[in-house]
Amino acid sequence: MIRSMTGYGRAETCVQDAKIIIEIRSVNGRSADINLKGALIPRHKETELRQMLAAVLQRGSIDLYISWEHNGQIERPINRELFLAYCRQISDLQKELSMDKDSSGLLSAVLRIPEVMERKNTEPDEQDWAIITAGIGEALGDTDRFRLQEGARLERELLERVELIESYTHKVEELEAERMEGVRGRLLGKLNELEGLTPDANRFEQELIYYLEKWDITEEKVRLRQHCAFFKQTAKEEPYPGRKLGFIAQEMGREINTMGSKANHASMQQWVVMMKDELEKIKEQGLNIL
Repeated sequence: MIRSMTGYGRAETCVQDAKIIIEIRSVNGRSADINLKGALIPRHKETELRQMLAAVLQRGSIDLYISWEHNGQIERPINRELFLAYCRQISDLQKELSMDKDSSGLLSAVLRIPEVMERKNTEPDEQDWAIITAGIGEALGDTDRFRLQEGARLERELLERVELIESYTHKVEELEAERMEGVRGRLLGKLNELEGLTPDANRFEQELIYYLEKWDITEEKVRLRQHCAFFKQTAKEEPYPGRKLGFIAQEMGREINTMGSKANHASMQQWVVMMKDELEKIKEQGLNIL
């Protein structure tokens, strides 16, 4: 079953008097590019956490956010000691420069200093971290369910497009007899332009067979149908088919391109163009498949 690399999951848990909010966002990527954001994540736990995320999500650009709320508000307490130190320094400068005191302006200026409003980086102990880890597991499960739902939509769309390519192949097949007659007619027309010459019928048929074999697309049709069948089988049966589907789509493209170069028939080439259009859409959507 297909999983999309686009996903979102959220979980909440409580540690002491604080509510921990855990969010996971993922989009498509060639490998597992994991970003951890949150002061509650201990540095010595980062490797373990990355392994935990990669084991479930496999690939993608993945962001993990951990924040906390205290008494219903995001806790960003003022660093009292640093705040008072800045206020004293600014007040002394105002006196030294004989500037008018503006307490509201002073407070506003000090509060804009990043360090004053930064929450101290207090790492959770092992017991609290175990609770947070369980919450991360819930968010991971939520993200995986999201990916499955999005993957089911992607699978339907991809298989519909593959079936369209198969139906266009049948349309091309229907035009082959018309193409053969067209080649015969063009060759006869060229011969009729040559006055005083009577073409040998057997030789003419030999040349006609030569051109038809040169432009024959039977092998391309057979291989394209095989690739389409393999694409559908892989999408339905493999757990993480993204890369393999990309390779199969490349092989489908080779057969379609060869059919187009051999077509020599306007209507057939139009159907080939429609195949290419569907294949490009498959490739674009395939970039988001895990």
